[in-house]
Amino acid sequence: MTAPQSALSRRSFFGAAAGISLGLTGLRRSYGLDGLLPAPAFGFGPLVDDPEALLALPEGFSYTVISRAGELMSDGFYVPARHDGMATFPGPDGFTLLVRNHEMNRGSPAVPGRLGAFGNDNELLERLDPGTVYDIGDGGRPALGGTTTLLFDTREQRLVGHRLSLAGTLVNCAGGPTPWGSWISCEETVDAVGQGRLQDHGYNFEVPATWDGGVVTPVPLKAMGRFRHEAVAVHPASGIVYETEDRSDSLIYRFIPDRPGELARGGRLQALRILDQPSMDTRNWDGQTVRPGLPLAVAWIDMSDVEAPDDDLRLRGFEAGAARFARGEGMWWANNTVYFACTDGGDARKGQIWSYVPSPYEGTSRESEEPGTVELFIEPNDGTLCENADNLTAAPWGDLIVCEDGTGDDYLFGVTPAGEMYKFGHNQAGNGEFAGSCFSPDGTTLFVNMQNQGLTVAITGPWEQKV
Repeated sequence: MTAPQSALSRRSFFGAAAGISLGLTGLRRSYGLDGLLPAPAFGFGPLVDDPEALLALPEGFSYTVISRAGELMSDGFYVPARHDGMATFPGPDGFTLLVRNHEMNRGSPAVPGRLGAFGNDNELLERLDPGTVYDIGDGGRPALGGTTTLLFDTREQRLVGHRLSLAGTLVNCAGGPTPWGSWISCEETVDAVGQGRLQDHGYNFEVPATWDGGVVTPVPLKAMGRFRHEAVAVHPASGIVYETEDRSDSLIYRFIPDRPGELARGGRLQALRILDQPSMDTRNWDGQTVRPGLPLAVAWIDMSDVEAPDDDLRLRGFEAGAARFARGEGMWWANNTVYFACTDGGDARKGQIWSYVPSPYEGTSRESEEPGTVELFIEPNDGTLCENADNLTAAPWGDLIVCEDGTGDDYLFGVTPAGEMYKFGHNQAGNGEFAGSCFSPDGTTLFVNMQNQGLTVAITGPWEQKV
């Protein structure tokens, strides 16, 4: 089967995302309700082994390593290791801005291969104003997570510069871009004060997508909940933020800000409930409770005590009727739809990808007149097709590009609007997940991280030749 080619032009990041169509009508054609058909042959063609044994891509495509863990950045700090979630924004002079997470913990000296921004002995920490480091730790051992911001020239395929932009946070896994030009960086930990921590963790932080802004003053967005955050996506019309949680018994949340675009001013946190099936378990671990392609109407439950000192937010939400999901991870907004991955979902625990279509009255008192719907987009249950979907993004031509975080033989794969899957990249360097897939605003370049290798790569090629 051949997926139709989108006629979209390559536009700015948000413009392209808003125009993407990822319909689900062909899903049951490719993935029967009672089993799977063989993987069809389409996409960009077979992968070609890389002479450097790093990244296999289809014929005609090439990559450039643009940033390595341990390199000295433009501001004199080091590139931290464990590159994770990432997004792009239009930058100055036609350049592309990337804001990149680092899933770092803490340590002094740093574990080899997990270098922080301040050097192996944190000797550069004193260069920063302490007010710009969220958790400076005790004994000179700060939290080493955070974000870096990169400036890239897609015309010449070269890095212009890179710098530190958020410091002193922990295990910054994924996050998501906002329509107002910032990145929400998410902590995937609920470490509390004590044992070297001087601050509680488990929060989101906002980082402006600017080149000359310096290290941001870190403000934990506490009203968005304290839990093991993974990713977010923003509803542009309302400013509502959807959130995933990386737990085997996780919930899907949404945050309704008091003032759209001003998340630090507070708001309401809610959890997704299947309207007629309270406390539904969507994981499909013990048989197919949820079938692909069937929209389920939802309601949203108000959450209380959202800072959850006992790390029980998901448990209280499920007891109140919220649906349970299998490790919510990557999340992306496209075509009035939120797509999100559940890494351990499905009978074989190989992962699921879901879609949520908001109500026309999302977040208002009229929402019950026409509720939003959630739908299981794909559940392959076949490791040759998908091995634990994690970060994902929407491509300018209409597909999803998904990062695997599987058993060590990890791929980038595409998913068409009909739910058909194809391989696009293969990590040939050994164990290590892909993360942070995202396209440049001009649509020419796909950026992705190879986490264990500590690399960010830029991929170019004949995107127009997709079949």
